[in-house]
Amino acid sequence: MTSRTVTLLDVARAAGVSKSTVSDALQGSGRVAEATRDRVRAVAEELGYRPNSAARRLRRASTGAVGLHLPATATRLDYYMNLAFGAVERAQEDGLDMVLLAPSGAADGRIASRVDGLLVIDPEPGDSAVPGLLDAGVPVVTGERYLGPATGPSGAVVCDNAASLTALLDHVTERGARRPALLAPSGSSAWATALRATAGSWGRAHGVAVTLRTVPFAATPAEAEAATRALLAADPAVDAVICAPDGSAPGVLRAAAALGRKVGAISASGASSAHEASEARGASSASSASETSCGSSRNGRNGGTGRAGEGGRSEGGGPGSPGGTGAATGPAGAGLLVASCVDGTATRGAEPPVTAVDLHPTAYGRACAELLCDILADRAAPDTVRRHSWSLETRASTGSPG
Repeated sequence: MTSRTVTLLDVARAAGVSKSTVSDALQGSGRVAEATRDRVRAVAEELGYRPNSAARRLRRASTGAVGLHLPATATRLDYYMNLAFGAVERAQEDGLDMVLLAPSGAADGRIASRVDGLLVIDPEPGDSAVPGLLDAGVPVVTGERYLGPATGPSGAVVCDNAASLTALLDHVTERGARRPALLAPSGSSAWATALRATAGSWGRAHGVAVTLRTVPFAATPAEAEAATRALLAADPAVDAVICAPDGSAPGVLRAAAALGRKVGAISASGASSAHEASEARGASSASSASETSCGSSRNGRNGGTGRAGEGGRSEGGGPGSPGGTGAATGPAGAGLLVASCVDGTATRGAEPPVTAVDLHPTAYGRACAELLCDILADRAAPDTVRRHSWSLETRASTGSPG
């Protein structure tokens, strides 16, 4: 076809059926044989047919808008802002405006009169607004699965978060790490739950104790720095720190610098001296570290319940920890690998640049909006689940080229 708009009549002629049959087939209405319906939809897709959004709104008395619900912490995280831009861009391609919903606002019955559908990103079972949104009476697509008890969404776009953390853990061990640690996100979202569970299952499968420290879902660099200082002071043998929250990696780097740990390489002598220093701390530190070892502890939704610095009960009084006395205990010059579960400006612009998982948030936002648009236009069935890809970006913080 040429660049002009493809019409129902164009699809009808190409499919060899009437215009009304095309309309019924694309809307899922009327008495149209399944084979004919499939053929019409295939032809429409091949020709690049887009339903007339204005006409569709008149037929369905729709609003021409969809709602977007983000976590309350989203306004200060690059990931969610990029995701939102992608979602807005894709919705506009179907003639739909995007309405950003107040993150803490409770949903009520009026939401269905204001929007045709909803996007709910990283839904937390503890978010009081989510059940009302899922039960608002309009199609709902979630970014990641909802693990709560409320009515399920109409569709979902999911990432394999277990695979992405596995790739990071495999990478740091391939680069020489023998005692990795994870600054894991708190909360019960699908992302947070998957990361905590994967740290445990990977540790058991590899016979490696992955030390777990739970930090806020959107931990700031300062919170990540405090948690890392406490972690490395309690267990100097830790030679790799993977931080989950978006934008927290610079805090890990600051903690490493303050404790004299060289980021980006692990020498055999450095690893050995770190291990010896850890052994010298005695039974009490060993007991503290064992409380957060994912290699043997329970995992899943309750895999971590503390805040920054609470995971190993070492946030106060210990040498080198916040509020403690004494000098840093890490062996001078010992190597430390640093990586992040979320790529962004903070990881790419850090010194050294930080190895991270690129979740492609703009594309993810587009994918979520596209599924919602497809459900609204009857191009996708309810309960559709689509997969979204990620990539591992290796950089100097793990001894890899930038």
